[in-house]
Amino acid sequence: MPTSQDMTTEFDPGLLDALQHQVAVFARRAEQTRLGGTGQLRNSMDRAAYLLLNRLDQEGPMGVKALAAGMGIDSSTVTRQVAPLVDTGLVKRTSHPEDGRAVVLQLSPRGLARLEEVRSSRRQLMVEVTEGWTPDERESFCTLLTRFNTALSVRQSAHTGQPGAAPESGTATGTESAPTS
Repeated sequence: MPTSQDMTTEFDPGLLDALQHQVAVFARRAEQTRLGGTGQLRNSMDRAAYLLLNRLDQEGPMGVKALAAGMGIDSSTVTRQVAPLVDTGLVKRTSHPEDGRAVVLQLSPRGLARLEEVRSSRRQLMVEVTEGWTPDERESFCTLLTRFNTALSVRQSAHTGQPGAAPESGTATGTESAPTS
């Protein structure tokens, strides 16, 4: 098996330096804007809340363990992150339909409405940021970013021995969103 050093020499070190720098800049800018969109809703929902609500919307009600496994994070992290969503009425705790003793998390109507507001704002941000791009360029960027996020998830899974996050549904074309934290 090739070592990291062997693999690095197969690629242009200058290009790898430029790539890692652009990823760092992207991470900083994404955090600065929190990909929060535009207008009144800008910066109005943090990444963890957005990803949790999005997963519940895409996959339906589920327990904490299933939600954590699907996102590639620890159950205690999900419990901590979902608590304020329950407190604010964006997520409901309900009984499991087949096992009344088990609790599942479900997106509330209020949570769905809020998620749709944030999605709309974020779509507008993407329109503004990629205004001079062709549809093919947007599609290519989304495809490559999905591939990059998937590779990061696989790498994280291999290094931690825990299953990686399942793909995050991000668009009508089935591409993934940014990795969870």
